[in-house]
Amino acid sequence: MYIKGVNLGNWLVLEKWMSPALFAGTTAEDEYYLPRQLSKEVYEARIQMHRAEYISERDFVTIKRMGMEVIRIPVPYFIFGDREPFIGCIKELDKAFAWAEKYGLQILIDLHTAPMGQNGFDNGGICGVCRWAQCPDEVEFTLTVLERLSERYGNRKGLWGIEVINEPLIEAAWESFDITKRYQAVDLEMAKGTAPISMVFLRAFYKKAYTRMRVHLAPEKYVVIHDGFDLMAWKDFMQEDEYQNVVLDTHQYLMMAEMDGCPQTVEGYVEYVQTKYAKMIEEMEQYFPVVCGEWCLFNSLACGCDTKGGQSVLNGMEGTAQESFSPEQKKEIYQAVASAQLDAWKKGSGYFYWSYKLLVDTVNEPGWIGWDSWDLGRCVDFGWFPPNR
Repeated sequence: MYIKGVNLGNWLVLEKWMSPALFAGTTAEDEYYLPRQLSKEVYEARIQMHRAEYISERDFVTIKRMGMEVIRIPVPYFIFGDREPFIGCIKELDKAFAWAEKYGLQILIDLHTAPMGQNGFDNGGICGVCRWAQCPDEVEFTLTVLERLSERYGNRKGLWGIEVINEPLIEAAWESFDITKRYQAVDLEMAKGTAPISMVFLRAFYKKAYTRMRVHLAPEKYVVIHDGFDLMAWKDFMQEDEYQNVVLDTHQYLMMAEMDGCPQTVEGYVEYVQTKYAKMIEEMEQYFPVVCGEWCLFNSLACGCDTKGGQSVLNGMEGTAQESFSPEQKKEIYQAVASAQLDAWKKGSGYFYWSYKLLVDTVNEPGWIGWDSWDLGRCVDFGWFPPNR
């Protein structure tokens, strides 16, 4: 098995940096506070218009033409519309399945958020709060969401698999992300007790989820588990015969390599990918099919400044005022890091680029130079992303 795929980031799960205009007129940094700072009418109008216009049937045609096979679709825990004040989005996911099946694509449903936060990231739905694992009722609610998704889509031709939970942040990676400083909580009382998720909890949760999902999932459909940012920690997990078609997802970004001390040069990036990412994935492929569920070409070198692990103007970073490289030089940088990463993913079972599109004006808005590399469409159009890889 080798899967080529792309993420539909910022469609059904919002990320402010990917579409800042959606958050205009508020101080909200995440999806939790957006509806709490807008009137119900304005919030509903914005969300409904965004969902209708951000992704359409035509995008599935484009993705197919790019040579992709599977689309990873992040969905929120309120997808079924049972957590006010949020608006459910099951109808949009239904449409996505119809489009996928029409054009010969499949879908990986990615449960991207959990109530009370599974990582404290903005993309987890609420900044600075990581208490989901401490709330038994919310853990059970999350399991019911996974059950309902499995029952609804478990036998659909267009389903490739379901990812149990996105980026649960365990102890091993907690300090490197500096959650409480980088993603400051609005409500300190709500954030009280915020802590990394224990490996003991996460392993138990994955097994419960697998058992309850498999009741509804066709045997050939995949159950995907995220590594919690500790890829090598899963060698002894789910190796028994009762666990079938389990895929291990790892997210590897060059900005994370920079946080680990990788030199911000083409040679530095390539060497890091070859000596770390490729070797780790090759080793873990002995235990699970391993996919790199999120990665991209973004790097500080092409931005012209140290982004401190991918922090943008929204985090107070100034960025650069003008391009540091010619279009030809930039193309060479991106082609080199693209080739190195794609070679690394070949050691495993596939990849999903993050993301398909980005609604940020990197030309007229100051500080966004280099951020267009998160947009696969632009990467393909500019010749940065090699065809048929």
